[in-house]
Amino acid sequence: MRIDYCDFPDDALYDLENNVWIRLGSNDVVRLGITSVHAALAGRLNKINLKPIGAPLKAFQSLATIESARYFGVVRTPISGTVVAVNARLEQEPKLANDFPYTLGWFAELSRNYDSNDLGSLVRPKEAEDRIRGLIRELHVRCFSAYPDHEMWEIGVECAAVLVRLNELIDRCQLNDIIHVVSDDRTAEIEMERWSDETGQSILESRKEGNLTHFIVKKVR
Repeated sequence: MRIDYCDFPDDALYDLENNVWIRLGSNDVVRLGITSVHAALAGRLNKINLKPIGAPLKAFQSLATIESARYFGVVRTPISGTVVAVNARLEQEPKLANDFPYTLGWFAELSRNYDSNDLGSLVRPKEAEDRIRGLIRELHVRCFSAYPDHEMWEIGVECAAVLVRLNELIDRCQLNDIIHVVSDDRTAEIEMERWSDETGQSILESRKEGNLTHFIVKKVR
């Protein structure tokens, strides 16, 4: 389910107070991670520390800490259990939690030795759509199809000049880097599409917000 551009898969349960999700698996194991809202709120993650395998946790204790250039936060488990697996890739590739919070960016698996009351505060997205929408607006969260590595806020700048700057940034970027471009030029959509056709670079997403247009650009060549 997508709510205000933020994804909330229907097969997970959500702790909206702490912005985490769980999936009830087989063999008495629960997988846990952060929501798209938490990932967007934190910014581009550069460090994740996970509790070790074997660590016993009570509901709402810290499972991990996450850091970005602008954020330091705690990831709390909504249930009690023992850590039986961790996603070691996150320590080398923390941005997986930004780009794929519900799949490749999962955090840990816990044994299901929790009190059934632990599940009482968890919700399905269809049951809490209005609450989730309100949370997104309260936190001023903006979710995109891919989390940006670079930002270009080009307000009051003609699109021709924006494209010159974008080309300069693309030259400095690594392959597959994501750039968030914001423009208030009325011709931005047309010019960006033309630029994409000419350069072969990919525009993953574009959307209007008031007089601003947001573009998510991926360097593919």
